[in-house]
Amino acid sequence: MRNYIIAIVSISTLLFNSCMASKETKSAAGLFDTTWELEYISGPRIAFEGLYPNKKPQITFDQKETKVFGNNGCNGYSASYTLNGTALTFGEPGPTTMMFCDGGGEQQFLLQIKKITSYAIDKDGKLNLLVGDVPMMRFKKVAK
Repeated sequence: MRNYIIAIVSISTLLFNSCMASKETKSAAGLFDTTWELEYISGPRIAFEGLYPNKKPQITFDQKETKVFGNNGCNGYSASYTLNGTALTFGEPGPTTMMFCDGGGEQQFLLQIKKITSYAIDKDGKLNLLVGDVPMMRFKKVAK
């Protein structure tokens, strides 16, 4: 009887852990195969439209190369990233064409993305980049 209880507890634990891993894998899969457009950034006291008067930043995660690329509201953007469950960090951005950009949004984007520690995709399908539990940047999917 004792062996049966141990077996049942072991199987239950195994099933629970595999379901949790599956949930994390599905969540991470939501990052890929889409382009994300910034719709909120924490920090500046300037209206969002004032920060990005010409175009909004966009990022795309390349799962194979473990790089993110897109634009920071003005110039091209690319960097490595590290993903472990929902923990997410970004490396130093690569070289870009340096155009002068109105609004100051480029600097805000680069400053905030360096601070990111994790991510969450909310019930509306929006990507939230977090520092701890605090959303610092929110992106929506771009229609293809």
